[in-house]
Amino acid sequence: NASSVKEFILLGLSENQGVQKICFVMFLFFYVIILAGNLLIVITVISSQRLNSPMYFFLCYLSFVDICYSSVTAPKMIADFLVENKTISFVGCIAQLFGVHFFGCTEIFILTVMAYDRYVAICRPLHYTTLMTRRVCGRMVIGSWVGGFLHSIVQTLLTTQLPFCGPNKIDHYFCDVHPLLQLACTNTYAVGIIVVANSGMIALSCFFILVMSYIVILASLKSQTSEGRYKALSTCGSHITVVILFFGPCTFVYIRPSSNLSEDKSVAVFYTVITPMLNPLIYTLRNGEVKNAMRKLW
Repeated sequence: NASSVKEFILLGLSENQGVQKICFVMFLFFYVIILAGNLLIVITVISSQRLNSPMYFFLCYLSFVDICYSSVTAPKMIADFLVENKTISFVGCIAQLFGVHFFGCTEIFILTVMAYDRYVAICRPLHYTTLMTRRVCGRMVIGSWVGGFLHSIVQTLLTTQLPFCGPNKIDHYFCDVHPLLQLACTNTYAVGIIVVANSGMIALSCFFILVMSYIVILASLKSQTSEGRYKALSTCGSHITVVILFFGPCTFVYIRPSSNLSEDKSVAVFYTVITPMLNPLIYTLRNGEVKNAMRKLW
């Protein structure tokens, strides 16, 4: 049952040469925006003395995770648009699988922590400074990293235990659990159920916490003034937009046993490239404090 496959061939987003050239230019542009935008937020938050609240502390880590997350898949995908032989070694494939789930799950936990931060800030403003201390925020971020690591280790170990004896063509632009399960030369039904349960449990439980946080926030806004309501909604609006853009495609891909890989890889573009690119724009365009801090930094 030992794996005889030493490398995999990634079929990518398209096999059409003309489409690949267009995709190369487009995704290279997207990746540059991801790096520049998120790096700008990290530098702005670190260098600005005014952006020292927990919200910006978490935003800084979210931007850092976005850089790492997109860097696991985007450079390889962009390079593959220019080459005929889109191969990746077995070790490289497993490393990519680990990285995607590690940073993706960490991002889910950080987004959930940010929702809790907004809940405390709006619903319990008098206790905010005592509940959201620097130490508590630090522990939440560490917890997010540890949670992402544990989830990723489970996904990776389950996949590496499977035998791969051919074919070795992956109908995707990066190595993920579902495409690899379809290539394994053994019955993967039980592993598939565990993988879906692992990913689904995290995605659904975090999404439930997020939804409950915003239901409580919206209910508490009724008693506030129109000015306070507008300020609260403007900070929450950015976060809700990011949550929908990230959780929607993620849940679609990982909450069910995969049957259509070509559909999955098109959806995966949203949470691996589009959302990390839009995050800096969403958070800066709707936030006056960040824009002022960036002007000073400039």
